[in-house]
Amino acid sequence: MVKFFRYEAFILVGVIMLVGTLAKLLNFYDFSSDWFWFLAGLGLIVEGIISLLKQRAFDRKYKIVERV
Repeated sequence: MVKFFRYEAFILVGVIMLVGTLAKLLNFYDFSSDWFWFLAGLGLIVEGIISLLKQRAFDRKYKIVERV
C-alpha cells in the first residue's frame, strides 16, 4: 500500500481533475466546483504523504551531525 502512495495516486488525482474539468467545460456534466477543491485537497494530501515517506527514508539512511 505504501508503494501506491508514491506517484500513482498523485497522477490518478490529476487525471480525474483533468477529465472532470474537460467534461464540465464541454457541458457533458454540470456539477459543483467544490468537487475540484476536494480533489485538489486530496492531491495535496497524497503529495504530503510522498514527501513524508521520502524524508523518513532519507533520515534513516543518513545521520545529520550538527557542528557547534
